[in-house]
Amino acid sequence: MRPATLLRLALAGSRTDVVRVVLTTLSATLATLAGLAALTVLAIPTPPGGDPYARSEQYASALLREPGLRGGTAFALLLLTVPVLALAGQCARLGAPARDRRLAALRLAGATPGQVTRVAIAETGLAGLLGTLVGLAVYLGGRALLHRPDARGRLPLPTDVLPSTPVILAVVLGLPLVAALASALLLRRVSTTPFGVVRRAARERPPGPWAGVLILGGLAAFAAIDPVQDWYRDRHQEQPALLLPALLLAGGLAATLGVVIGTGWLSYTAGRLLHRSARRPDTLLAARRLTADPWAGSRTFAALLAAVIVGGGAVGVRANISAELELRRLTGAGIAGDDNFYLGTLDLVDLAVGVALLIAGGGLVVALVEQIAARRRAYAALVATGVPRATIGRSIAWQAFAPAVPAVAVALTVGLLLGWGVTGGGTRPGGYAQEICDAGAQLCGDPATRAAYTRTEWVSVTPDVPLAQLAGVGAGALAAVLVTVGVGLLFLRASTAVEELRAG
Repeated sequence: MRPATLLRLALAGSRTDVVRVVLTTLSATLATLAGLAALTVLAIPTPPGGDPYARSEQYASALLREPGLRGGTAFALLLLTVPVLALAGQCARLGAPARDRRLAALRLAGATPGQVTRVAIAETGLAGLLGTLVGLAVYLGGRALLHRPDARGRLPLPTDVLPSTPVILAVVLGLPLVAALASALLLRRVSTTPFGVVRRAARERPPGPWAGVLILGGLAAFAAIDPVQDWYRDRHQEQPALLLPALLLAGGLAATLGVVIGTGWLSYTAGRLLHRSARRPDTLLAARRLTADPWAGSRTFAALLAAVIVGGGAVGVRANISAELELRRLTGAGIAGDDNFYLGTLDLVDLAVGVALLIAGGGLVVALVEQIAARRRAYAALVATGVPRATIGRSIAWQAFAPAVPAVAVALTVGLLLGWGVTGGGTRPGGYAQEICDAGAQLCGDPATRAAYTRTEWVSVTPDVPLAQLAGVGAGALAAVLVTVGVGLLFLRASTAVEELRAG
């Protein structure tokens, strides 16, 4: 098949295919903008003079001036790419039945299975490449438009620096390549025949809890950030420019992928528990569906769980920064206005988390409506045999919430640990020495006897586990699931019409 023919077939399709390509392109654009913004922050050079903590006074924001804050800013921007990429994966499934019929028509016209697979891969790769090119154009155009120094000559954004050309090319070409490789991986067990798409070698064994290895690997990558930086600092060497973003991106993706894949095991386990204890038709239907297709939960909640991980990480960062501010207050090392600055910055991070949850909610609606449409014949058959639509609706709710509740709890925990890892969680480094006199007021008040009863303790501040904030993020995620289920049920009546039994 010639490249021109492959390109034409990859761009062909119905209005649903156009919507899928547009949403995939938009997701790739957002991911490119977030990635390039993070890399731009990391590309800010250290002022000459040899002081690694020297401030870049050409910027108006302390997030850009202080080198110690740039890593956290880049971390937040990089984590925002995770739910966006998960949304791109969900949008790629939009209109899957119609695309399967189109690919089957190509096989009927004489195309080989390999050629049909290349068409599907090219469709995803081209949409991703278009999105990254648009993202690069918006980034370069915004860089020129936003280069507006204030009255003091300070820049609001780092529009005076650019990541290196290899780094930009890695982002622009790497994201579509990853998308194409992911499509190839997903299609390796798919056989496109003239009569439709057949999934070969269906999973006979239930999913195992092996996703924990990915989660542990991601946590280990974040935990290695401080030791690696200390290693280079102790040897007076400058660390590679891509080392920190590589650890952040690889660790974040590994942990997120582990949580998403682990949702399959949670779905299967929840289905088994429901099947053992259920006594109502709706829970029995949900239990059977969860055990029959446990990976549906991984596909459905991918973007939402990624956003929850970002939210948990932001909560962990807030807890650590609050502990550091408390330590500065106790030691008198704080600067007036620091608290308001840091807390205001964290409020911006919380706003970004809210945006990520909204993006994830959109992906959740797409995934759930697509699932209802794909199972319309099975639901119509149930209605035709006398099952009330209300029972089917409750079973859909059970299918959504049974794996979502434990998956959100796991995602919050992983996000919290990632946030602690990137900010040096646990006990904050440093502290202050406090003298404690164990005698009474008379002996402690006399300088002659005070020294005999005085001991010195080193006091450090340990961040609390922010249960209230974590509960807020979790409640927001579950509220998004509830709203999505409500929206999906609006399509249930049309999808359970008896006429759907005649649909192909």
